[in-house]
Amino acid sequence: MRCSSFGSALTMGVFLLAAHVSMPSRVVAQAAPRASSDIDTIVVTERALNEEIDLVPGGVTLVDADELKQRNTSSLADLLRYVPGVWSASAYGGDSIFFSSRGSNLDATDYDMNGIVLLQDGLPVTTADGNNHNRILDPLSARYATVARGANALEYGVSTLGGSIAFASPTARNSDPLQLFVNAGSFGQLLARGTLGAQFSDNTDGLLTIEGKQWDGYRDHSEERRAGLYGNFGWRPSERTESRFFVTYVDNDEQLPGALTRAQFDADPNQAAPDALTGNYQKNVDTLRVANHTIMQVGENGRLEFGVSFEHQSLYHPIVDVRFGGVQVFGLLVDTTSRNYGGVVRYTNRIGSHDLLLGLNYGQSAVTGGNYWNDGGQPAFLMQAVEENATSLTAYALDRWHVAERVVFELGFQGVDAMRDVADTDAMSGAVDESKGYFSHVTPRAGVIYTVTNGVDLFASVSGLYEPPTNFQLVDLASGGNHLLDAMHGTVLEVGARGRTDAAGGKRLSWEVSLYHADIRDEILSIDDPTAPGTSLATNIDRTTHAGIEAGFGADLPIGTSGAVLAPRLSVTINDFNFDGDVYYGDNRLPAAPREALRGEVIYKRPNGFYIGPTFDVVGERFGDFANTYRVDSYTLFGLRTGWANDRWSTFAELVNAGDETYVGTVGVRDVAGPDSPILNAGSPRAIYLGVQGRF
Repeated sequence: MRCSSFGSALTMGVFLLAAHVSMPSRVVAQAAPRASSDIDTIVVTERALNEEIDLVPGGVTLVDADELKQRNTSSLADLLRYVPGVWSASAYGGDSIFFSSRGSNLDATDYDMNGIVLLQDGLPVTTADGNNHNRILDPLSARYATVARGANALEYGVSTLGGSIAFASPTARNSDPLQLFVNAGSFGQLLARGTLGAQFSDNTDGLLTIEGKQWDGYRDHSEERRAGLYGNFGWRPSERTESRFFVTYVDNDEQLPGALTRAQFDADPNQAAPDALTGNYQKNVDTLRVANHTIMQVGENGRLEFGVSFEHQSLYHPIVDVRFGGVQVFGLLVDTTSRNYGGVVRYTNRIGSHDLLLGLNYGQSAVTGGNYWNDGGQPAFLMQAVEENATSLTAYALDRWHVAERVVFELGFQGVDAMRDVADTDAMSGAVDESKGYFSHVTPRAGVIYTVTNGVDLFASVSGLYEPPTNFQLVDLASGGNHLLDAMHGTVLEVGARGRTDAAGGKRLSWEVSLYHADIRDEILSIDDPTAPGTSLATNIDRTTHAGIEAGFGADLPIGTSGAVLAPRLSVTINDFNFDGDVYYGDNRLPAAPREALRGEVIYKRPNGFYIGPTFDVVGERFGDFANTYRVDSYTLFGLRTGWANDRWSTFAELVNAGDETYVGTVGVRDVAGPDSPILNAGSPRAIYLGVQGRF
């Protein structure tokens, strides 16, 4: 279903560039050029990243990966722990997680983890149809991550409800030549990584990381074994050009313990669901990814980036085993292969008082294989042959206009042209169940940033949101037949402030706060099919609202004259996600995400590198269904982390859930959930983890 002409998006981009090239030059002292005569300036620093964030009129958070090695980091949920506006938790302690940004992905198809686009070194990891089902990025393989929430991800060509998470890999030019890291602890966790990097000449360098992970799990039937290889090779053919080649291989095998009913959870929250044992639920993924990203300086202030990526994945996934009276009545084992292609082109330039960005993203995904009857984790017979295809072409443009020393206006747009094609062939009858459609739309964006004082900004923006359905959502439609879902679209208003100050005596403060309100039309939500548990029914909801408050705070507060500091950190998220006058659900709250979540720590640091302090989580109640009849209790957790570091060595110890509280980590979603609905996954019991890192 085409909503508007995609050609108008490209026309608008050409017009925007031409118009600003013809504008008179005006130099504004606040805005520094983004490139210079030496390619070394393209090597990104934290200061440069913060300057980029300061030019976004909305919520963006930078996460330094070096900090992750000072605490237990076993999944992407740990990286996102202190990012406001994002709710993420591991379902049972392994790599499989639930995540939601600004209320994305709050339905029964949470396994596709749509609504957030993942990027690695400027290239997509999320498939062309928008799902993240097969792979979540390893946080320890990144140098840093930039989390742009909602429409603030337009700089990456993203207009989804949740925004984007952009990872940047370390290279031999910005990391130590030899690094060793070991993290071990409760429930059989052992993670070991070794990194070797070298600059072979002034123009070439390479870095290789090999890792292994094992996890026995605090729940039955939740073991995980992972082996990974991450490498990149850089080549500088001239002072103005750098080309970097990337390779990633991950072999990840996980057992899945399944969700529990209320009675099962109360009896033993760490047991596996009976169907997970009889069906031997697993998610085994082999991934090979190769990519190239090239940066060229063009003129005095211009920069051209382009890149391509290819990712091949094999998925073996026994996931459904339905029994009545001990007799199996339905089983599902997914055995598929997917191929994902990506390409990006970005051009940035400073022309007078205008920072211009033009970009083009392309993605193509193809999934082939079959859905089999699950016989204890083995394929009994083929039920459906699967063939799914998706493409996505995005053109986007931004102009950050420094109209005065303290004022920046941002104008931008994104044009999307996408295709979805799902064709499942019944193995017995040969009947083909196909859903195919095209989606086009243009979303605008306007914002303003006002600098109150040096380091303190106020901002406001209004933006469009647009998100076509994923192929997972098209497979099981509530309406049945070949009816095509509409794309989600809406408008979001956002206001906020942020600041970073360095005061005398070593006192440092950083903070951010955003208030947003999104009116959404045709949000795609899915419920679990009561006649075929494990499958979903997807439909468009006429109107929903997503609103909230996101705040983050960090500080270094000197104590006396010894050089010691107190470093508090706090992330606050308050959500208001609701149906809006729905014929069935009225103004009910959307399930799965808590109404409020506070996460923080207060760390005491000594000049000799020693640190210690408590951590805490305060999480509000959630619903497990659209009917708002099934409540999941709030919880409060306390922990403690300590460690020591110098220029070469660092070590940490972390105590998690010191009070050994029993709580629900993640919750599934039903239309109307009852006591017998298996939707509860327990969070971690008390645990302790130790880590050691050496850098040479």
